[in-house]
Amino acid sequence: MGQNQFFVDSNKLSKDCLERKHRLETDPASRTDHMEYMKGMQVITSDIYDKVLGEMNSYEYEKYTAEDVRFALAKESIDVEDFKAFLSPAAEPFLEQMAQKAKIETSKHFGNTVYIFTPLYIANYCENYCVYCGFNCYNDINRKKLSFEEIEREMKVIADSGIEEILMLTGESRSMSDVKYIGEACKLAKRYFRNIGLEIYPVNVDEYQYLHECGADYVTVFQETYDSDKYETLHLMGHKRVFPYRFDAQERAIMGGMRGVAFSALLGLADFRKDALASALHVYYLQRKYPHVEYSLSCPRLRPIINNDKINPLDVHERQLCQVLCAYRIFLPFVGITVSSRESKTFRDGIVKIAATKVSAGVSTGIGDHESKYSGKEDKDAGDEQFEICDARSFEEMYKDVASVGLQPVLNDYVYV
Repeated sequence: MGQNQFFVDSNKLSKDCLERKHRLETDPASRTDHMEYMKGMQVITSDIYDKVLGEMNSYEYEKYTAEDVRFALAKESIDVEDFKAFLSPAAEPFLEQMAQKAKIETSKHFGNTVYIFTPLYIANYCENYCVYCGFNCYNDINRKKLSFEEIEREMKVIADSGIEEILMLTGESRSMSDVKYIGEACKLAKRYFRNIGLEIYPVNVDEYQYLHECGADYVTVFQETYDSDKYETLHLMGHKRVFPYRFDAQERAIMGGMRGVAFSALLGLADFRKDALASALHVYYLQRKYPHVEYSLSCPRLRPIINNDKINPLDVHERQLCQVLCAYRIFLPFVGITVSSRESKTFRDGIVKIAATKVSAGVSTGIGDHESKYSGKEDKDAGDEQFEICDARSFEEMYKDVASVGLQPVLNDYVYV
């Protein structure tokens, strides 16, 4: 059975499919090489991969001391070694000082602004078997791909609420959500929104160029984890399994003309300190190579899923998440930081005063249910959600809450001529 036929109830999979699923989970030899490019994947020449992975693999965070942290806090601008100290356990007692320093940097470069956007999932078909993801091809969920009429209806509902920036997402299936389909969705989005982001499967440079011409402004790609060995055990099948192709996605997007690129690891899949280091260094080295591009970081933590027993998730507590975000801000003062609705209202309300510059609102991770959610009517035909959100505030509620603490909600800051 081809991978594009796997979008079925896992309880109804054929015997052969169930046997293959079991082999993938239990026998590493049955899996393709996660470092080998598949047919059609573009290989680019870049030194970023070696730089980031080299730094991450040699990072021994236990060696950093309180004195290293104090030294870094006293500096006007910090280097990679200082950043490593800020991510280390030795920095945990200095969280208040780090937060104060981060707040100064945020105010200096972003003022008191907080950007608000919303995601729109247009399809949840997926050809990957990632054991931690709600969309993976073996999961028993309702699959849906929105028609262009449905996409436009969802967009109008969102735009009527006041939101001017949208992030469109699909499951990772080229057969069900091809580049042309995504491009047409971008053209529709241009009618309703001033800023359009994409979080889709990685594509080649010419495809990113096409999507940019259709209206996409920026691309977000989650590496999930930068630990190649752990990555191999989590991504058992599909194009997402190819670690280096995913790693180079943002650089290909830049080469394709995208105005901005966003990065993230899913904290909790592996050692969060090393993943946080790699995420920031990925930005750091690309920023020096392509200084004209806008860069941003997200910092999601793993949400509850059905396969926890298969991935052995590592807990990342709110204080540790705050430590990572403050370290990001101090190290990369010009970079946007997004905190998603995976986090609680209390945490998000606090972190936008310190380090974060962008939050989502009116969020649904289901497919085609914005209209029903905004109207209060249940849509039984909607596709299932990717994960559970924690902060369910509407755009109006988020806008008021941001303004009530003296911050300025920003919907769009671009002027098109």
